[in-house]
Amino acid sequence: MENQQNELKTGTTTLGIVCKDGLVIAADKRVTSGYMIAARGVDKIIKINDDIAVTIAGTVSDIQLISKIIRAELKLKGIKTGKRVTIKEAANLLAGIVYQNIRSFSMIPGITHFIVAGRDNKGIHMYDLSPDGSILEVDDFVSSGSGSTFVYGILEDEYKKNISIKEGVDLAKRAVFAATKRDIASGNGIDVAVITEKGIEFVFHQWLDTKLG
Repeated sequence: MENQQNELKTGTTTLGIVCKDGLVIAADKRVTSGYMIAARGVDKIIKINDDIAVTIAGTVSDIQLISKIIRAELKLKGIKTGKRVTIKEAANLLAGIVYQNIRSFSMIPGITHFIVAGRDNKGIHMYDLSPDGSILEVDDFVSSGSGSTFVYGILEDEYKKNISIKEGVDLAKRAVFAATKRDIASGNGIDVAVITEKGIEFVFHQWLDTKLG
């Protein structure tokens, strides 16, 4: 059982930054299984709807299923109420699913970590959803995954309140890149998206070339 769990551990680097004019989220593109790189081009920023995007970390199969469930649940809730779902409502619903998932008996541990970022009628918000189902609103920055230690080192030193989106994007790129240099479970590429009053926009993508020159 211990060997099986080791093979199922996944590594990643994701982050979220609160800016004066919106939110920035970023992630690497590598998925690992134990000491093996299982995939090199995975999108770890998922657009749930026109208002909400999440970053993902954890057990891939659980993430894929939960992402499908939350997308369907939010669409159904909108149809039933005829109202635009708030980010807090979406985050609480997702947190409930994560809470139930990790407490369900399984031979494979259902470990998932989401950063939820989005816009609604009340403004722009970001929430950190830990693997245990706890939820915290983020007012500065947050990071998840095996590379988060290196990301926090950058963010703690360089983040300032009321930074612009442009500054936030540059900071996010540097933080994820730093993690890929030290964390063997993170790498291969960087994706960055921003959330403003206008919506969700993917603003940066770069492959990290590891080939010999």
